[in-house]
Amino acid sequence: MIGKRMRHIGRYHEIAASLLRHGFGMIVDELGFSSFLSLPPRWRAEQGKKEGKTVGERLRLVLEELGPTFVKLGQIASTRPDLIPAPIISELEKLQDQVPPFPFADVRRRVETELGGSLETLFRSFDETPLAAASLGQVHRAVLPSGQAVAVKVQRPHIAARVETDLEILQDLAVLAERRLDWAATYQLSEIIDELVRSLRQELDYTVEARHAERFARQFTGDSSVYVPRVFWDYTTKTVLTMEYVEGIKLGEIERLKANGHSLKTIAERLAEATFKQMFEHGFFHGDPHPGNVFVLDDGTLSFIDFGLMGRLRPHVKHHLSSLIIALMRQNTDGVLGAIYGLGIVPDGVDEGKLRDDIDELREKYYRVPLGEISLGEAVEDLLSVAFRHGIRIPSDLTLLGKALLTVEGVVETLDPQFRIMDVAEPFGRKLMKERLRPDRVAETAWKRIFDYGEWLLRLPDSVKEWTKMMRHGKLRLEITAPDLETLLKKLDQITNRLSFSIVLLSLSIVLAGLMIASSLGRPSTLLWKIPAVEIGLGASAFLFGWLLYSIFRSGKF
Repeated sequence: MIGKRMRHIGRYHEIAASLLRHGFGMIVDELGFSSFLSLPPRWRAEQGKKEGKTVGERLRLVLEELGPTFVKLGQIASTRPDLIPAPIISELEKLQDQVPPFPFADVRRRVETELGGSLETLFRSFDETPLAAASLGQVHRAVLPSGQAVAVKVQRPHIAARVETDLEILQDLAVLAERRLDWAATYQLSEIIDELVRSLRQELDYTVEARHAERFARQFTGDSSVYVPRVFWDYTTKTVLTMEYVEGIKLGEIERLKANGHSLKTIAERLAEATFKQMFEHGFFHGDPHPGNVFVLDDGTLSFIDFGLMGRLRPHVKHHLSSLIIALMRQNTDGVLGAIYGLGIVPDGVDEGKLRDDIDELREKYYRVPLGEISLGEAVEDLLSVAFRHGIRIPSDLTLLGKALLTVEGVVETLDPQFRIMDVAEPFGRKLMKERLRPDRVAETAWKRIFDYGEWLLRLPDSVKEWTKMMRHGKLRLEITAPDLETLLKKLDQITNRLSFSIVLLSLSIVLAGLMIASSLGRPSTLLWKIPAVEIGLGASAFLFGWLLYSIFRSGKF
């Protein structure tokens, strides 16, 4: 790690300088930058120059100043309201990814190197002026030899190496922070950074985006309301992506849509249906459906572009999400609480009383509210806010779902303020719940549980051997906290009662066996001083056995 720090010492200086310049000197000190950086006194003097600005504003300025990697990470982080306070989220959402285009000579060099031929041979024509430029790459319109118009995305020169350097530094800083700062260790900052790093590395590999586009297209096979541009794999590599060029009107261009005779209500309905189909039927959805990423074609068909950021709703997330919907509809606090526990990673020591109070408050917010007036995106955001207050980590795809829902609801409201998105969402929600209760799905879940328990039983002998070995070496440590004491005592009661029941049952069995043997030998009943001792003893045992059973079952600790 020290070698990496020395190799990237210049970049560490830039990061420290930016943090100091925008009033984050405390972070520089707590991370121990001074131990391996020589910071000029004038940098220290620059602390506080941004007085009057909020923490969120200053953080946004730092990210913009540090360049593409930090801007992209800030944009990804803005989708995590379960980890970051709302005021900072609102500032991160302002991060701009618009940068000047890089020279066409670099575009030519990249395309020819990657595709193995001259630009003139590969394409019939290739526009020098880009359609759009961003921090990681830019898009040019071109025409293939076949006459097919295409959009070619080309990655910026040396951007991958620069981003990789920044990602290494960020991972190093996360480890440093966990060692020195309690909050960083509590929130497992390294895991959060690793998750963001994975997302950004995927964006650098254009073949991932191409596969996303094809999977997205398969979801709408046979659906004429949605069109997905085709990928041209012969012209696609990790740093060059070639897709069919789509000509249409962006959703944000309301006046153009009207002028071309499009029905805004129909467009809003198609967008809502396409969104819920992605999320609740297929579990694979566009993570950034803003107005610039959706076009309306001449016949009213919607066309999605830019598949770099996609979300997945895995089966267990869909399962708990349907539980959450059911619990909210039934006004069931315990159900909502159970769904949150199922969806997120709940930290040790969470105040369940306060968590229950917050859920009650959330439930009351939607109590008796007409379904058509509920914002699904806002409901998910409210849930994530509760999770943030209690340090509960929610799957990143669920937070992306909330963000995408809010974006779509905003676009739909702009297109047609009278359109009720829940009218479209309700059938999908009911379908999600029915799918969960399908007999074959219930049977599949039950079988999976049985299989899991079977595997656990098979591993049990090895686990017992390991525990025994640890006990022999004195390495087995038993730690009991106060909240567990009552549960432990109850378990001990249950064990004691079951042992008592077993001993009495064994004794009674021995007596009965003796009587049966005596009877088979034809001997008369044994008398002690003319008293039938065995019979009386048997009766007494039966009475005591019945009384013991009654006491145990009455205590509820059997």
